[in-house]
Amino acid sequence: MLSLLRPLLAICLYLLLLPGGQGRIPVYNNGFHYQDISNGNGNGEIYFNGIRLHVESQQPSVSATRGSSVTLPCHYHYEPELTTPRRTRVKWSWMPANTITELASSESFTKETEVMVAMGNRHRSYGSFRGRVRLRRSAPGDLSLVINELQLNDTGRYRCEVIDGLEDESVTVELELRGVVFPYYSQKGRYHFNFFEAQQACQDQDAALATFEQLFAAWEEGLDWCNAGWLADGTVQYPITVSRDGCGGVDLAPGLRSYGQRHRILHSYDAFCFSASVKGNVYFLKQPTKLNFTEAVQACASDGSQIAKVGQLFAAWRLMGMDRCDAGWLADGSVRYPITRARANCGPSEPGVRSFGFPPPYLKFGVYCYR
Repeated sequence: MLSLLRPLLAICLYLLLLPGGQGRIPVYNNGFHYQDISNGNGNGEIYFNGIRLHVESQQPSVSATRGSSVTLPCHYHYEPELTTPRRTRVKWSWMPANTITELASSESFTKETEVMVAMGNRHRSYGSFRGRVRLRRSAPGDLSLVINELQLNDTGRYRCEVIDGLEDESVTVELELRGVVFPYYSQKGRYHFNFFEAQQACQDQDAALATFEQLFAAWEEGLDWCNAGWLADGTVQYPITVSRDGCGGVDLAPGLRSYGQRHRILHSYDAFCFSASVKGNVYFLKQPTKLNFTEAVQACASDGSQIAKVGQLFAAWRLMGMDRCDAGWLADGSVRYPITRARANCGPSEPGVRSFGFPPPYLKFGVYCYR
């Protein structure tokens, strides 16, 4: 029997090796995007056959609040429309906000972190996004990414990449968190944080180092601060709305003053922190008498809560409208109070979080608690 099959195998092999390639098995042919045209040179060159994959997003940027869920839109379709569904693969990736300003657009994709990949009903999520992301799939072609329990560090640029055979199209969506930027300095005084200490100082106050975009937005809203501070991209800047001596000079227009990139270990400055909405409640604890710092910490604990952090107070002021003309201790040993409606005996004529700095811990004030 084997001897009878050998001539047939030889004929098939001959047909496959014909110079014109008429009997050659195609190296690649998905039937839609490309067709394999043999030109006799053995290259198996692939030509586009007229059907295109399009990937779009209705919103180039999306904003949300910390702890909430957000949907980053991404849809794909073919032109002309296909009658038979295709099996596509989608990959969502993320570039953190603190790296966007450092990279040229041609280099940006190399710094991305994978968020999720999916094909059909199978998917996998990665890193800090594991268990927090899914595809919406509300309609054919909908590959929008849903992120739950938004975290402070989720801000940045997300890329939706759709892959079908040799076709690869993508679109990007910016994610921003609604919050407030505030300057922060050490108990030791002005300019005592290197970059990593500034990062930690913001985290200790339930915040994160602000991005350039966040500081710029805060400046547009009126933030004026003459001390330079670290930002998330490693630059040192400060916002000026009223030009004056000592802050770049009266002849320099208002704006963000920049020292550029600084050595992250050797150079020391203040920090600009960003705080988003808090899940709990910040409140002024009513007490019959004023408290020193130790008593303030204990009073919050006795009330079933903990002493509030600076970022929590700023978020309560800016995002929840907290207004209280009573100075109170905070967790870092500072004394502050939030004012949304400026009035007599409550500080300056504009809203803000008033600060008494870091008074000696034996002095007595009220206290702000967080629960």
